[in-house]
Amino acid sequence: MTRDLLQAILSDYALDPRDIHGVYHWARVFENGTRIAEATGADTELVQLFSIFHDCRRVNEGTDPGHGRRGANFAATLRGGLVQLEPSRFELLHYACTHHTEGLTEADPTVQACWDADRLDLGRVGIEPDPDLLCTEVAKQSELFGWADDRAREDFVSPHAEEWFGWVGEQ
Repeated sequence: MTRDLLQAILSDYALDPRDIHGVYHWARVFENGTRIAEATGADTELVQLFSIFHDCRRVNEGTDPGHGRRGANFAATLRGGLVQLEPSRFELLHYACTHHTEGLTEADPTVQACWDADRLDLGRVGIEPDPDLLCTEVAKQSELFGWADDRAREDFVSPHAEEWFGWVGEQ
């Protein structure tokens, strides 16, 4: 992730970036996704981009139908500039963002890694992730599952989030 990309995302972010769907969440999803991608062979860059786009165009912290598609469409506006993905990879990112709240489990392995990375952070809102709604075996394993769920419940502030907020302060 680059400063410019994060600043572009947050320049029009409608919510407090420190709330439950903001930067702290994105950073934990980034780390969850990186671990899942490394274990499964999923596209790490794409999973990391998902972490920052999937909730970046929410308009409230509650029920917000269409927020994933809005995030995906925002990513599309940055294609060829701050987001450099060939069409087939971008289609996966768009699909992952658009459908991340639908409870789906069948998809391309990289999309599955995206969805699991997000679902493993549900503890931040007091919801234990449902193993039946996790897509990958690695996300269901007690080591990763427990690590991610503990961090979510503790509102762990990732070093990535601290770095990203530092970048925002440089604007």
